[in-house]
Amino acid sequence: MTTSPHHPIAVVGAGPGGLTLARVLHVHGIEAAVFDLDASPGARTQGGMLDIHDDSGQEALRAAGLHERFLELVLPGGQATRVLGKDAVVHLEEDDDGTGGRPEIDRGDLRALLLGSLPEGTVRWGAKVTGARPLGGGRHGVDLADGTSFTTDLLVGADGAWSRIRPLVSSARPVYTGVSFVEADLLEADVRHPVLAGLVGDGFFFALAAGQGFLAHRETDGSVHLYVALEAPEEWLDGIDFTDTQTAKERILEHFTDWDKTLRALVADADEALVPRRIHALPAGHRWDRVPGVTLLGDAAHLMSPFAGEGANLAMLDGAELGRFLAARPYDVEAALTAYEERLFPRAGAAAEDSARSAALLFREDAPHGLVEMFAAHG
Repeated sequence: MTTSPHHPIAVVGAGPGGLTLARVLHVHGIEAAVFDLDASPGARTQGGMLDIHDDSGQEALRAAGLHERFLELVLPGGQATRVLGKDAVVHLEEDDDGTGGRPEIDRGDLRALLLGSLPEGTVRWGAKVTGARPLGGGRHGVDLADGTSFTTDLLVGADGAWSRIRPLVSSARPVYTGVSFVEADLLEADVRHPVLAGLVGDGFFFALAAGQGFLAHRETDGSVHLYVALEAPEEWLDGIDFTDTQTAKERILEHFTDWDKTLRALVADADEALVPRRIHALPAGHRWDRVPGVTLLGDAAHLMSPFAGEGANLAMLDGAELGRFLAARPYDVEAALTAYEERLFPRAGAAAEDSARSAALLFREDAPHGLVEMFAAHG
């Protein structure tokens, strides 16, 4: 009879949060097995840039012993900010003077940094979790898509918005926020799109109007990554054929007919395929009762809109704090999980409320003035 392999600590999801947890545990001499559905580290691109906050994401990197190496990877000038209206008039412009607390790093570089800090074999690639079940005494069985399974004493769901581990502790599911994104890229922007590169600048860029906007940032390879944001019904994206890029661009720009033509060119001149994405969130203040042997971190625990830039930062801080609590209480896992969740819930609830407020501020009727006022208040 074949027996399932057993892992004392199993982490589902090799995103920033799961990898930070595994790294902090490793720093303290504790082994964890990480399971990820991707076939390999390079199976898919990791998206755009992340601003890593000094009091959350950077704190996690300090706990992981990786902060100095992180600083070597940040994008020079990436904290510069420009805010425009739909008429392309600049309402705010701030240069990156090197003193800000939110340096930008490429998602792929951050993931490579975390992966490279772990012992070989820590991450089991191509391991798609289909479900998990309690076995009693805090132990769980976890089933994989290939028909195999394993057991664990401590199961951590770091598997994102549609977590397969969350149902063990909560019936909550993400709901549509009312905002949809379409992502696009301007490759080799300074060479191929010099006018648009100059428009966006060196860091983060906002062009906003009521209920809509273009958000963009520079990437380390010189490209510009663009997010078209629109308050729209959940089914709006279903009516666009994204296999026909030119027609998709035309359909999107129908919502921006009164915008400056240079701003419209950010979409019209974009390279390669467009990528649609609905923005979902869990209820602000999402929490659960203590369930022996299992917990959540990152989007699995507190999925929120991206408009406060907290998602990856909180995931990493979750991973670091959980790792430190487990290292401090190696013989009392339940005490460690209780302490972790007592800090997790209020922190995540406050961040989710901030994210919702930021979304309302960005797209309010007099946009971009809400965002300009926010920057002025924090200046």
